[in-house]
Amino acid sequence: MVELVRDIRSSFGYIDGDFKTFALDIGSDEYDAFIKSDGKYDYILNLSALKHVRSEKDPFTLMRMCETNIFNTDKTLMQAIENGTKKYFCVSTDKAANPVNMMGASKRIMEMFVMRKSKQIDVSMARFANVAFSDGSLLHGFNKRIEKGQPIVAPNDVKRYFVTPQESGELCLMSCIFGENRDIFFPKLSENLHLITFSEIAIKYLGNLGYESYLCKDEDEARELAKTLPKIGKYPCLFTASDTTGEKDFEEFFTNKEILDMDKFESIGIIKNDPLYDEDLLNNFEATIKKYKQNLYWTKDDIVREFFKLIPDFGYKDTGKYLDGKM
Repeated sequence: MVELVRDIRSSFGYIDGDFKTFALDIGSDEYDAFIKSDGKYDYILNLSALKHVRSEKDPFTLMRMCETNIFNTDKTLMQAIENGTKKYFCVSTDKAANPVNMMGASKRIMEMFVMRKSKQIDVSMARFANVAFSDGSLLHGFNKRIEKGQPIVAPNDVKRYFVTPQESGELCLMSCIFGENRDIFFPKLSENLHLITFSEIAIKYLGNLGYESYLCKDEDEARELAKTLPKIGKYPCLFTASDTTGEKDFEEFFTNKEILDMDKFESIGIIKNDPLYDEDLLNNFEATIKKYKQNLYWTKDDIVREFFKLIPDFGYKDTGKYLDGKM
């Protein structure tokens, strides 16, 4: 946020209709007090999310993900309705389409809660791909590994779409400004042109930096060679098949049950939605999660079970292995 302020001041100086920043958690009492005192906004864009599959490895971070991705969205939607906001936008994810991990499923459930509120306020969303080199991403990790003289590690069987930070921001703004009620925007990306494995990206990225990729047989060899290979223009890499919980082999932005508008924009597709949701299921989900939190006790299986009640065809499988247990 500090860098955002510095960037705007350095590029544009002091602009008409200036801006303010606040360091607030939208789930906090401080945020509620802020909205109560100054909540009359025409547009609200909720870009907050706990989106990494690492967030589902333990019951406590998983509950935080439910709070961030689902209930904070529902709460701020209600506040927007009470304050007469014209339009509410929030970020979903490509992983909400036929989800196989808890993160994607949490965003799919968020979409259900948003549809419920869409009868009272205009809403729109966006599902977009991985933002290249965003903080915490594997590509961002490539930079950090090279900076610290550590080996590059990536799966060789997982394909992903990527967008730039600017493209992701533009998609969100397009949805907020031009999206009709309940629209979900997504980028039109070709599987043949844009779907690429992380190992392919790593090899090309290292080549662009002047390094030849050297494929290692295991973690120990990769760590050891990281001390010497870069000095002779080579870089140790470990590419393996993915076996951790929550990894999807490929990405998709929509399902075969969703209605699409592929003609309105040249590079953006739109999912057209009716307000379809089960009121009783949403209420029961909300009440059950609230009870767990009040008792200060729940297990991961408890939360997974509640997710399956809302998404019966949820393709989740816990392998017992997680990214934090790997290099």
